[in-house]
Amino acid sequence: MREASALQLGLGWFPETHGGAENMFYHLARYLPQQGIAFSGLVLGTVSETLDNGARIASFAPPTASLPRRLTAARSAIAEALRRQAPDLVAAHFALTIVGALPTLRNRPMVVHFHGPWALESAAEGAGPLAVRLKFMVERLVYHRATRFVVLSQSFATILAERYGVPPERIHRVPGGVDADRYDLADSRHQARARLGWPQGRPVVLTVRRLVKRMGLTALVDSMVELCRQVPDVLLMVAGRGPEAEALQNRIGALGLEDHVRLLGFVPDAHLPLAYRAADLCVMPSQALEGFGLTALEALAAGTPVMVTPVGGLPEVVEGLDGDLVLAGTDAQSLGIGLAEALTGARRMPSADACRALVRDRFDWPVIAARTATVYRGALQ
Repeated sequence: MREASALQLGLGWFPETHGGAENMFYHLARYLPQQGIAFSGLVLGTVSETLDNGARIASFAPPTASLPRRLTAARSAIAEALRRQAPDLVAAHFALTIVGALPTLRNRPMVVHFHGPWALESAAEGAGPLAVRLKFMVERLVYHRATRFVVLSQSFATILAERYGVPPERIHRVPGGVDADRYDLADSRHQARARLGWPQGRPVVLTVRRLVKRMGLTALVDSMVELCRQVPDVLLMVAGRGPEAEALQNRIGALGLEDHVRLLGFVPDAHLPLAYRAADLCVMPSQALEGFGLTALEALAAGTPVMVTPVGGLPEVVEGLDGDLVLAGTDAQSLGIGLAEALTGARRMPSADACRALVRDRFDWPVIAARTATVYRGALQ
């Protein structure tokens, strides 16, 4: 296995900031060196750390820095890293981080980890047309320069090809990963609930989401009217924070669902395996632009079935499980009926062992790191 080196340019460092892109960056730092890919990373944050495997992580600017300062600092830090380390390739996880430094790459191969369409996601969350247009231009500049792309799902591969004009032969699908051992707890559901202080004896549905419009949480809250009719003692737990928190709480009150829906706020990453284990069922009610759905994978790793809307890459996460886990639609009625069928036994659900086995076979981080290393070596050739 030929040793190669990669300069990784990320959005943030997972222990400091939480998100799917940050999670992937963090775990690639932990697992890529085992695949013969030396790892050196630059991120927005305060980190300065060398891992046991030799991976080096440094920040190019603090998270409080203004946008102009971030861009200037990123450009300078990347140029210095290229001069000092002379990596074989550059791997970019966020277009804005690399765009100012593109001229310094010269002929060096660049792999883009496409975590999502920045411009399209901004539009879906209410950004103005000028901001969306500028973000799209930044993305196009970076993607035009890339040698290879890593996408999380076929859905994102299609967006890259159709919306950004990327040749399909440059696009390689490598799904998100999960540390299977971390989520495979010995606790029973009863024990997990006792540790969390959750009620025993009630069917519990959990969703772990950023509280923004495209995540489908309003439809999920609305679906509880139908779900409570069929499963009167059901309890929905919503873990996460975001700008829609107040509107969701108001909606819960307006529908009289205070005894059936709880907004938990931010749940620390260390507590998430226990929360997944404590739930009878998890749900991903996304409405648009869900490229993969890492929290769905985490739920499965804990042995808890997860129901998903037919959006983006979500069906790909549960593909291969012996169960009817894809909901009929994204609307409240489809969510309510599907969840009720799952909780009452009318819809087939996979066993806990089957959920865990799927994750270990297809999504455990050593598997994902090996597939990523193969894409990198292809870019070097």
